[in-house]
Amino acid sequence: MKKVKNRLTWIKLFLITLWVYAAVSKLLEVEVFAAQLERQPLPFWLASHLVWALPVAELLVAGLLVFRRFELAGLWFSLGLMLLFTGYVALAVWGVWQDLPCACGGVLSQLGWQEHLVFNLLFTVLAGYGLSLCMKRKGRGEVGRASSSGAAAYRSGGR
Repeated sequence: MKKVKNRLTWIKLFLITLWVYAAVSKLLEVEVFAAQLERQPLPFWLASHLVWALPVAELLVAGLLVFRRFELAGLWFSLGLMLLFTGYVALAVWGVWQDLPCACGGVLSQLGWQEHLVFNLLFTVLAGYGLSLCMKRKGRGEVGRASSSGAAAYRSGGR
């Protein structure tokens, strides 16, 4: 039980760090991020919305992972986003698009497409593993509960 809790804590910490870093790096250079999105094979109207929607979504996912009550949702969203991003990077690696800039921001934008694919696969596996640990813990009835013995829920002494 303690090993599962420790592993899950580390996985959540890595994912929170990833999502906050990705969002903040996009927001700090929002003009660069917007220009990179405009060069993506997306409709213009979608790219203009993604400039704000992606960083906000990444911060929301990080926020879900912070609170134990919402960690399962945070892990599901982490896995979903990582699957989408990994699929997109895989298409870039396979040469579906020509001269496509990475719109990730920060250090991640310095990676080549193949390195980025490995990075994304690692975090996709990490999110999936965290989700399986959380589901295992949920099966034991431990998700969303305080880590106390429950004694605080009862009155001490008399009525």
